[in-house]
Amino acid sequence: MLVPPWLESLLSAAFFTICPRHRDSPRNECNMYCLDCMNDAFCFYCRSSRHKDHPVIQIRRSSYHDVVRVTEIQKVLDISEVQTYVINSARVLFLNERPQPKGSCTTGGKGVSHLCEVCGRSLLDPFRFCSLGCKLVAIKRNGGGTSFMINSKNNNEEEISGGRRLGPEEEEEEQLREGIRQEEIMYSSNTPPTSSNSRRRKGIPHRAPFGT
Repeated sequence: MLVPPWLESLLSAAFFTICPRHRDSPRNECNMYCLDCMNDAFCFYCRSSRHKDHPVIQIRRSSYHDVVRVTEIQKVLDISEVQTYVINSARVLFLNERPQPKGSCTTGGKGVSHLCEVCGRSLLDPFRFCSLGCKLVAIKRNGGGTSFMINSKNNNEEEISGGRRLGPEEEEEEQLREGIRQEEIMYSSNTPPTSSNSRRRKGIPHRAPFGT
């Protein structure tokens, strides 16, 4: 199985509509999806009452398009080969293909080196797809040489941190901590030892012994 059973339902769900059960509540946007129930999107209050112990993905928006944080989706889905973006200090990826302006070049114009294999959108980095939806299309066509399922190979490559894969921000923070530790080690090894005599208070004369 290359695609989990809930993915197509997630990609076709309508998000950010008003929850019919909580119309008069302040947090009534349907921006969550349950991987167990695989039904429509729901709001914050529905999660507390109907999906309390279920695996839930929260969807966010960027320029009127649905995105999901990498740190959330990578726990349940192999997102390799999909372009990621940093938005509001969080790394995210788009759920579906986005409309492109008319007349935009999608076949490798000047300065464009990376393109989505499905929709032709220009990519910032050497990835194959611009969204989860485009990766799904490639898999349904001919397998695409890729998969959404997290296999044993991916599990073996996970960073050792509580038995889970580190997110990009966590990985950067871990590297920063490691760099600080290395600097502390280098500093301590290059600092000359402090002699006990240097701890004397300066400016206090010491009387010479009397002659006999």
